Amino acid sequence: MRIAILAHEKFPDRAKTALGILRYSDDEVIAVLDRDDAGTRVADFVRDVQDAPIVSRMSDVDGPVDALVIGIAPIGGGFDESWREDVRTALERGCDVISGLHYFLADDAEFAALAAENDCELWDVRKPPTDLTVSEGIAADVDADVILTVGTDCSVGKMTVSMELARAAREAGHDAAVIPTGQTGIMIEGWGNPIDRVVSDFAAGAVEEMIVEKGDEHDYLFVEGQGSIVHPAYSAVTCGILHGAMADRLVLCHDAGREAIHGYESFILPSIPTYVDLYEDLASPVRETTVAAGALNTARIDDEATARRELEAYEGELGVPASDVVRFGAEPILEAIL
Repeated sequence: MRIAILAHEKFPDRAKTALGILRYSDDEVIAVLDRDDAGTRVADFVRDVQDAPIVSRMSDVDGPVDALVIGIAPIGGGFDESWREDVRTALERGCDVISGLHYFLADDAEFAALAAENDCELWDVRKPPTDLTVSEGIAADVDADVILTVGTDCSVGKMTVSMELARAAREAGHDAAVIPTGQTGIMIEGWGNPIDRVVSDFAAGAVEEMIVEKGDEHDYLFVEGQGSIVHPAYSAVTCGILHGAMADRLVLCHDAGREAIHGYESFILPSIPTYVDLYEDLASPVRETTVAAGALNTARIDDEATARRELEAYEGELGVPASDVVRFGAEPILEAIL
């Protein structure tokens, strides 16, 4: 499929959905929409993902396009009215529109009418199934080993680490799959449950349902984590995934240099050992598990030697192997958790 990605004023640092698709999707990205950086290319900012021109609006995208993907998700998941012209143009051109917002495009009267008129699909990725229910506490019964990525904060790389570990496991000859729990993972994998939109009582059950569905088909399941157990807004999502997954092992993800919670800077991050204790202790009444490895995001550090020192310090705090899966590879983590 040929797609354009909307990432206005956020690319690349605050467009994690766009970056995830550029790095892992099989779709061909023919343009990224960002009015601030029009005239440049993706490779001018990020070199290890699919390249594409950056344009200012949907009407500037050349050639046939199958879909427009909303590649950013602001806090709260609202729709910015400055994007309306781009969505309208896409639908008028006969493109499907894929959105990971909490604002459902299918409920927007203008978009719904244009989609019907032009035979387009509006896929609201965060719209959960209607048949979800509470957890039965059976995820640990599957044949696969379950590995869950957990974080010190939101936007530290949990989805990236899950994808990279699954890829590395497959390259090493293992049968591995990703369990997508957020909009980016669902867009990449083409299926999943958006846990941050699920009724709280059903969050653990929605994770369990996916693990039970895939658990006897694969040797390893890598569950995409969300949020952080100390996050003032998203901790409930994190706890639901932790208990629903009943993971055999955890990988703690952290962003090098981050000291406060993103978007809630008055909340200082606890120490790394505190996170280890919190995650292991909270999980243990449901399923005994351990933080078996760590992942450090060093993307904001230009110098490789400095990144190495940060990684060594993080590894020392954790007391288990760690790596930056994009910069240094996933093998040290994979060896620790398989």
